[in-house]
Order: sequence, then C-alpha cells, then structure tokens
Amino acid sequence: MTPDQGATDPLLRWRGEFPILAETNYLISNSLGAAPAAAAGSLQDYHRTWATRGVRAWEETWWTMSAELGDRLAPLLGAGPGEVVFQPSVTIAHAVVLSGLEYRPARDGIVTDAMHFPSILYLLDGLRHEGARVRVVPSRDGIEVETSRLVEAIDERTAAVCLSHVLFKSSYVHEVEEIAAKARRVGALTVVDGYQAVGTIPVDVRALGVDVYIGGCLKWLCGGPGAAFVWVAPELRARLRPRLTGWMAHRSPFAFEPGLDRREDAWRFLHGTPSIPSLYAAAPGIEIVRRAEAEAIRAKSIRQTSRLVELADARGFPCTTPRDPGRRGGTVAIDVEHGYEVSRSLKALDILCDYRPGAGIRLSPHFYTRDDELEKAIDAVEEILRTGTWRAFAEGRSTVT
Repeated sequence: MTPDQGATDPLLRWRGEFPILAETNYLISNSLGAAPAAAAGSLQDYHRTWATRGVRAWEETWWTMSAELGDRLAPLLGAGPGEVVFQPSVTIAHAVVLSGLEYRPARDGIVTDAMHFPSILYLLDGLRHEGARVRVVPSRDGIEVETSRLVEAIDERTAAVCLSHVLFKSSYVHEVEEIAAKARRVGALTVVDGYQAVGTIPVDVRALGVDVYIGGCLKWLCGGPGAAFVWVAPELRARLRPRLTGWMAHRSPFAFEPGLDRREDAWRFLHGTPSIPSLYAAAPGIEIVRRAEAEAIRAKSIRQTSRLVELADARGFPCTTPRDPGRRGGTVAIDVEHGYEVSRSLKALDILCDYRPGAGIRLSPHFYTRDDELEKAIDAVEEILRTGTWRAFAEGRSTVT
C-alpha cells in the first residue's frame, strides 16, 4: 500500500492477509474473493484432524461444523446463535427451502424477476412440474427491477417471493423491506439470495422482514467454493418440512431408522453429509470480514464504487450500474465496445475482473483494495481500446482466459 493511503484507510491493514494482492490488481471479489493466507493453515488442520483422529473426527469436530460455522457467520446477518446452518451451494439451499412448500391452486404462485441469478431461475422453472405458477417480472433497462412492479405481482395466491438482495449483473440493491412487507401481508414467504450482499453491505434479516436468507462464502466473504448458508426465521421452521432432506435432519441420525424423525431446529434444513473441507476453508474469511466490520466495508465500497463511476464517466464509458450509492452494491459494470476481449486483456495485465453479457466488464473493489488500483484499471481499459490490443484476444492469439 502507499504510505499515505495506509494512514487514512484502516481497512488496508488486512491487505497483507491476502497473498494474491502483492502482485495482482484484484477487482473480482464479486465472483471469487481473494484467498486469505490463513486458509492454508485451516485446510492443514482439516488434513491433520483426518490423519490423526480418523473416524473419531466426526464425533469430535466434523458433525457439528455446519452449525458451529453458522454461529460464526450469524452476526453478519443480524441472526442469533443456532439460526444459521451451512449448505453446499446457494442453489441447493433454495431447493431445500422450496421443497418445503406445496403448490396447490389456492397458493401456487412464485414471484421472481428476470435479473435473478440464472441458477435459481432454472430451479424455479423446474417447480412448474410440481404445480407452481412462476411469474418472472422483467427489467425495463437491464439495471434494475422496479419495486412497484414486483409488489404488484405479489397476490393472495403467491406462495413465495424469490429475489436477489443485490443483482449479480448490475449490482442493483432491491428494496427488500417493501417487497417483503407486501409478501407478509398476503401470507407469502420471502426468500432472498444474499450472495452479492453479505460481506460488502450490512445485512439485518429481521430489519429486512424476510423469512429466508441464503448466501455463500465464495465471493465477498473470501471463503472459497462449497460453503453456502441458510437462515430461516425460527418461527417459520415448523411450517416447512423439506422433501429434499437427509440423515443430518434426523433427531437420532445414528439410529439409522427407515423413517425421518425431523429435528425442530435449524438442522431440519440439513440433508446429506456436508463438504467438510469447504467449511474449513471458509472460516478464516468469515473471521476477517467480521473483524473488518460491515459498516466500515460498506462506507469504503460506496466511496470506491463512486470513484469508479466518476472515472468511467470522464472517459465516456457507459455504466450499467445504479447511480444512487444507496441502491448500488459493491460492483461497477462498464459496457465498453469489445468488452469481453478487453476483460481478457485486463487479466493478461494482472488486473482481474470479469465480463457478463448485458452488463459489460464488472469491477469490484473490496475492503483490501487501494484507491490507485481503481485508476490503474480504468486507465488500462482506455489504453487497451486506444491501442487495439484487445484484438489479440478476439483473433485467438492468446491463451489467457
């Protein structure tokens, strides 16, 4: 870090915890958060436990990890102890929760929007075969989905409203409180995907008024793949009896009974054997983000994403991102010509970003990002376009992806 910025930005004290930042301008935490150095030791602990304790690891450590790590994460959601459990993916977590609903004519509707993450849209589309009526509210501009149109789509036949807290393409922050309030008035559940929220914006599930909040550690929580989580409002648990279930949801799993005697607590949303290595890998990132503090991370994110918008505007680069910082998450997308090829050119320069059709190049600073790295990224986009170096990637002369 530069000495001046290190003195004025206390969050940069965490920069040394992430080895890749020494050589890389890492602006892709919206896709994969940088790996903490401590994850190596955590994964070594996994191997050491397996190697020295063998099958005893289950009763001594592993069996309860999904819930214990959930307790470590819970403060980042405004949740309490015993309310969060881990899942192998956000899609599976949605499938578990939604399998607890019955789609009958009086209550068969699911409301979502066209900018929800496609994996969840595929899952919801599959529920049509179980009798669900899926209503997908379109976006007028490819950036946001108007709250009024979502609220209007929710009626007395709606069983569940499924939406992203922050849209993955545009970084638009949904007005979740207003949408959840309408769902609550008509007796529908609100199931929110917080993958692009937790770790970059403060989250309080009770203040939002949602019934289910799902997320993962892959992105802003710097925890790697295979570690997702689910919070279900405690008062709702008894109403949901997931059909997608397994032995970890049983009161006495080692009795190996043929019938399921379902637990009453958050474990009722567990199913098969968890991905234990993923839980080990996720723990250090959660701890760092907790210590960095959500409010401080959000303040820096607003400042740096606002700066990216300014830099893009100064060069005439179109932004497919909300202008209002309150409605913008941690990402700025710029939709320049030859965007995909430009994004590959940036990666070749060790400026890591990604490209999404309909959004453009997504740039995502995090709490460990220096201000000068924003300038360098936008300068590099301008230079790549000016010199035409993007053509090497369009013509297949480079193997960098």
